[in-house]
Amino acid sequence: MRRTRVRRHGPIQQLGALALGGTVLAFMMPYPSLRHPAVLTPEPPAPQRAEAAAPPRRNPRDPQAEPTPAPAPVQVPAASAQPAASAAPASSDCPADMVLVEGEYCTHVRHTCEHWLDDEKLPFARCGRYAPQALCVGKRVPKRFCIDRFESADADGLPVYHQSFQLGRQRCAAQGKRLCSESEWNFACEGEDMLPYPYGTTRQPVCNQDRSDLFENNPKRRILRDLRISNDPSSRCVSPFGVYNMVGNLDEPTQRETGQQPKFNNALKGGWWMAGRNRCRPATTAHDDYYTDIQVGVRCCKDPSSQPG
Repeated sequence: MRRTRVRRHGPIQQLGALALGGTVLAFMMPYPSLRHPAVLTPEPPAPQRAEAAAPPRRNPRDPQAEPTPAPAPVQVPAASAQPAASAAPASSDCPADMVLVEGEYCTHVRHTCEHWLDDEKLPFARCGRYAPQALCVGKRVPKRFCIDRFESADADGLPVYHQSFQLGRQRCAAQGKRLCSESEWNFACEGEDMLPYPYGTTRQPVCNQDRSDLFENNPKRRILRDLRISNDPSSRCVSPFGVYNMVGNLDEPTQRETGQQPKFNNALKGGWWMAGRNRCRPATTAHDDYYTDIQVGVRCCKDPSSQPG
């Protein structure tokens, strides 16, 4: 496939990609308040020797069912769809609106895409199907924390938007919570099986993503439409731990973790309703801690009230 190159001409543009009728279209998207061009965090490099992953742990929330076709315009090969997961049982160590996440987290993961929906060279390329097993090429470390079951929302159940790293930190602190670290967010999304998507290894039309009707009908300027969806406990966009809408719907600020002092603390996770990666591991790290826009929401974490003895 011919590679499409797009050159940036200013700080208010971001590259997107859509697959329509077998053709990859690259386009530039305006962000009214974007201060820095988007820089994507690549998947970490694998060490020279990688141990094969143990057989995947069976997730009782994630049984296999009959194939479900992908929505137009994206054509995804037949794959196993998954029914909606029931809400995670409440833990006495977490507030009622949060979920306890506990287990062994892999610091570096290798995923192999078996079918790309877009030109894989594009920065926001979508993978339609990954190999059934991921490889842990890092270390397994124990994690135990609480995370919001849903994105932080108003009383009507519609997630808040126009947030930022700083605004999100203030909102979480007002509830006695904090922003999640990047690794906490990853683990709550992928589970111990290191799933590329919270619902499995094949991209499914169960999250608020892959929208092409992005802009309002305004002849003078391109304004993003508000395409958020409300929190829904019957949604199938749910992780192995029972956390909803971790990909698509709204970007979620997290605290970056790096061996060096990062330029910004902010790492936006999960993607939003445009056709993007919408996976557990990738992050956008070019936006500063004050960057805010219509597609940025917030989700909080919290330390459990007790630790195992």
